[in-house]
Amino acid sequence: MKLSLPDIVHVFATQGDRAYAGEGVNQREHALQSAQLAEAADASAALITAALLHDLGHLLNDQGETPSLRGIDDRHELVAIPRLRALFDDAVLAPIRLHVSAKRYLCARGDDTITAADYRAALSPDSVRSLALQGGPFDDAQAEAFITQFFARDAVRLRRWDDQAKVAGRATPPLDHYLAIMASVARG
Repeated sequence: MKLSLPDIVHVFATQGDRAYAGEGVNQREHALQSAQLAEAADASAALITAALLHDLGHLLNDQGETPSLRGIDDRHELVAIPRLRALFDDAVLAPIRLHVSAKRYLCARGDDTITAADYRAALSPDSVRSLALQGGPFDDAQAEAFITQFFARDAVRLRRWDDQAKVAGRATPPLDHYLAIMASVARG
């Protein structure tokens, strides 16, 4: 089933209170904090939308709370893509699809602001567990192949916001604020 903007709002309204994999925030808070960080960084409307929706697959593919504790990779980065394809183009979808690979890349190479070792050391316990389930850090060839893809650098930016969007009680704009931004990049 393809999702519309009202469907996305409904998913966040009905499932957004679910805990975010052992972190101090729920899924909605994590999504809103990610989008807020993207907006504060003057990201494009498409990348703000990707930041908001990057973990929507967790809500669409219900594997229960913290599936990594049970050795499950829920492949959340891929689950939402077919359902969002009619609504958004690759400027939104590719960073969502690539944000897990971006973690693997950052664990191998780091970026302009953090070394790979420091990045790995800063991962939450659940991110460490899921990293192992997702294939671990890239080797040199995988890292090079990743970063040369279209939208890979956007995915790395998204990943950094994802990692920072786990602050209990952080005030954010409401979902309606981001609905307007999503609408501005939606097809049709």
